[in-house]
Amino acid sequence: MRKVLELYAMYARLDLAWFLKDTKICLMAITADFISNIAAVTGIFLLAYRFDGVGGMDKYEVLFMLGYVTAITGIVQAFFNFNVCHISRRIGRGQLEHMLIQPLPLWVQLLTEGFIPFSGTSNLLSGFIVMIIAVRSLAYAVTPIWLLHLALHLLISTIIVLSLNYLFSSLAFYAPSQAEEISTYVRNSSHNLSTYPLSGMSLAVQIPLLSVFPAGLMGWFPSLALLSEAPLGLPPLYPILVAFLLVLLAARVFSRGYGHYLTSGSPRYSAVGHRR
Repeated sequence: MRKVLELYAMYARLDLAWFLKDTKICLMAITADFISNIAAVTGIFLLAYRFDGVGGMDKYEVLFMLGYVTAITGIVQAFFNFNVCHISRRIGRGQLEHMLIQPLPLWVQLLTEGFIPFSGTSNLLSGFIVMIIAVRSLAYAVTPIWLLHLALHLLISTIIVLSLNYLFSSLAFYAPSQAEEISTYVRNSSHNLSTYPLSGMSLAVQIPLLSVFPAGLMGWFPSLALLSEAPLGLPPLYPILVAFLLVLLAARVFSRGYGHYLTSGSPRYSAVGHRR
């Protein structure tokens, strides 16, 4: 744990160095990212505002959900950048070789080297701003216990996002060219689906998005669990069960793919790590 914290501090200093070296460009990038994040959730909120809610959800409950989804994106962006989240790119390009020769376990590198707390927090900040506006508009009583529940749900949703990415990215061990960008498609699909409120939709839509491809656990379910009650009569901690199972499955599949990679290597490797 001490080494992990030391690495977090080192990567934070590197990110700060870029901010101080080229502050103008960095601020422009952060501002542009912030504006695009707000714009991405505006359309759905305007629909909810126009019709005074969606499927029984209040318009500001929808706004809270959109802020929650944006915050999850921000956590992934701030802690797992540089293709740590999009791990299929590194596997497919043969760049995993560069990590294997480092004097650190692979899991420590994946946990720490994507940390950019200064340049990568625009999503996180905009997500929390949107959630604060929604909570104030709902006149919801925020307590320390509720904040702990919020932190727990954010953590679980982040684990689900990463587990899905690593689960599907394992295909790149076997088909590096074809599956190089699969994590991008998985991430985009889960993000886009998580921004839609599932209230009022049929069980045929809700159940798959709470189990097989749990995009509903990245926004809709935790938002309702935090603001009113968990949907479909499920316990509020249901996402923990799904996250636990996903972690086990992703770890098993990724481990088997990694073993295949160690014996077969990547046909796309080159000394500077560019794909062929």
